[in-house]
Amino acid sequence: MKLNEIKATKGSRSSRKRLGCGVASGQGKTGGRGHKGQKSRTGGTIARGFEGGQMPLIQRVPKRGFTPLARNQFQLVNIAQLERFEVDAHIDAAVLFDAGLVRNAVDPVKLLGAGELTKKLEIAVAAASSQAAKKIEAAGGSLKLSKA
Repeated sequence: MKLNEIKATKGSRSSRKRLGCGVASGQGKTGGRGHKGQKSRTGGTIARGFEGGQMPLIQRVPKRGFTPLARNQFQLVNIAQLERFEVDAHIDAAVLFDAGLVRNAVDPVKLLGAGELTKKLEIAVAAASSQAAKKIEAAGGSLKLSKA
């Protein structure tokens, strides 16, 4: 068998429906669009959510809450994940990024207290939970919080 001998399975491919090709074609004259009206015209599309001039549902439903534009999206790291670093290592967002623990070195990092920490580490992050801070101090390390 050669590439130029390959054929599609019989019945798997059908020709496209030729609209508006004469009254006897089955889809002639109006071409399946009906008579008159916005949807029968070329370019006559209706915007999503448009309800014919009636007040759209999305505008009738009451809006609640507030989404702040400058929201801090913290990258979360548990202290158990810091066990991989050497004793007395200085850890910040760039080091965590190089280790593959955070997505990028730019967004603020928050340290959470899940797990145990046995090594003395110098950690500089944007935020930390109270449990994480206690466990770092108990291991003899230091925690420096920078502005998020």
